[in-house]
Amino acid sequence: MDFQKARYNMVEQQIRPWDVLDFDILDALDEIRRELFVSQAQLGYAYADLALPLPNGGKMLEPKVVARMVQGLTLQKNDRVLEVGTGSGYATALLAKLASEVLTCDVDSTQLAAAKSVLDGLQIMNVRYEAIDGLQGVADATFDAIYIGGSLPEVPEILKNQLVDGGRMVVVVGSEPVQHCIQITRTGSEFLQKTLFDTLIAPLQADSANWLKATGKFTF
Repeated sequence: MDFQKARYNMVEQQIRPWDVLDFDILDALDEIRRELFVSQAQLGYAYADLALPLPNGGKMLEPKVVARMVQGLTLQKNDRVLEVGTGSGYATALLAKLASEVLTCDVDSTQLAAAKSVLDGLQIMNVRYEAIDGLQGVADATFDAIYIGGSLPEVPEILKNQLVDGGRMVVVVGSEPVQHCIQITRTGSEFLQKTLFDTLIAPLQADSANWLKATGKFTF
C-alpha cells in the first residue's frame, strides 16, 4: 500500500472538506505516519474515515474528528497542552507538532506505553506521559489547552479550572444519537462555550466516565 498517497488523500478528501483549513494542522497531518499507530491487521484502514478499535476496547477516532477538535484549540507554538485519553497516540503526535509541551494521561498503562513507543520512534520528545485518570485533574498545574480524546456525559468542572486565563478546552459531550463538540474558553472567572460541530464518537475509557458519574463533579 502507498501510505504516502493514502495520507495525501486523507488530508485532501477527508480533512479539508470537513472545514479543517489551518495550514499548520494540515502540514502536521501530512507528516505524521498514521499507519504506525494501528495494528498490523488494520494497516489497510490506517487512513480510512473510520474509528478503529484499540486493544483495550477503546477507539482511535476518525482522522477528521481529531483534526477538527485540535483546530478548535487554536494552538500556539508556546502552548502547554493536557491530553486526557492518550489512546493510540495519534492525536498526541498532532498536538505535539503544534504546541510546546504535551502532558498526556491514560488510565491504561499498557496502552500508554505502546503510544510512547511509537512517539519515541518518531522522535517526538516534547511529550510527558502519566498513567493516571486525567479527568481527576493534575495537581498544581495549569494548561493553555486541554484535549479530551473521547466523549463524556458532561463537561468536567475540575478541568475547566485548570485552564489559564485565555485557555481553551475541546470536548465531545452527550449521548446517542447526537453529541456536541464543545469549545470552552476561560476569560477570567468566566467560561465561554461554543458548539463547534455535531458528531458521535466512542466514550472515554470506562474508569474515567464512571468516576464522573460517581462523584458528580461536572457541569454543563
